[in-house]
Amino acid sequence: MRSYYRMKQTNYTKHFIFLSVLLVVLFFVNISLGSVSIPFQDIFNSLLGGKVSKESWETIILNFRLPKAITAVLVGSGLSICGLLMQTLFRNPLAGPFVLGISSGASLGVAILILGSSVFGGFLLTQSVSNWSLPIAASLGAFLVLSAVIIAANKVRNTMSILIIGLMFGSLTSAIISVLAYFSDSEQIQQYLFWSFGSLGNLSWREILVFTVIYLIGIINTIFVIKPLNSFLLGENYAKSLGINVKKSRNIILLTTSILTGVITAFSGPIAFIGLAVPHIARMLFLSSNHKILLPAVAIIGAIILLICDSIAQLPTSEFTLPINAITSLFGAPVVIWLLVRKKRIFV
Repeated sequence: MRSYYRMKQTNYTKHFIFLSVLLVVLFFVNISLGSVSIPFQDIFNSLLGGKVSKESWETIILNFRLPKAITAVLVGSGLSICGLLMQTLFRNPLAGPFVLGISSGASLGVAILILGSSVFGGFLLTQSVSNWSLPIAASLGAFLVLSAVIIAANKVRNTMSILIIGLMFGSLTSAIISVLAYFSDSEQIQQYLFWSFGSLGNLSWREILVFTVIYLIGIINTIFVIKPLNSFLLGENYAKSLGINVKKSRNIILLTTSILTGVITAFSGPIAFIGLAVPHIARMLFLSSNHKILLPAVAIIGAIILLICDSIAQLPTSEFTLPINAITSLFGAPVVIWLLVRKKRIFV
């Protein structure tokens, strides 16, 4: 028995080493791609403080491509962790990071800022004053929905009721956005539509710093719920029998998911399918339901997949960039369809 567990642990280590190396390689590949072709040697020189062949290349790498690659890692890993938390909490393989309505709340905040001037008057036109306007509006919208979900979570005992409440909040905010869009002009609708496509490349270093700090707060929270997550796989009654404070653990999981989903949507827009598909890929690769293994696994795999999607979206050697949401959906939709057709036990 000991040799079996030792062999399994060795396989986990090999998987993590392979995925970590792949992540580093794809990170540099992502930086090298774009409308301007930059040799790998100049990329390494720029990142290490060496001499670059062209000064413009150094500006492109340090101010545009490196922040975009870092954002892809943060967004991909964050959404994947949120997806894993939601699938475990609700014991639903089709749950994702957006089921609580947090992303819809963020979208509502942005919609009120962009589309609301036609309804609420000209004072909302101040949106163009600062680059922080959209993230702040999205964060406020996400916080309002988060507050409502947490209050509801403390009022109901059934976890599935929270899932339904989250979906209802999502429907409610979508309805409000539709009303705002109806009274808005084409230019405002187009601006909101472009935001909804998602983007990884519009963040400054200051915004990435704020993003990273909030992201780390969410990640640290997940460390404290590893044991409750493992117990939730067999139901809340089993968790209670192990002495788990179900209500407290559930609130921490909901809060963590809300923090990560809210900050990601605020800075990058709503990015689909990564949080839904990646946890299943991690389970199939590692053949484990232990969250001590799955949490770092989904973080690395999510970052890898979003780097790949972003590299495809770049359309190398072209000046055009496809919406990141389109690429992630092209990847994620077949995975979800396959999961439904497979009709096998999804949780290991």
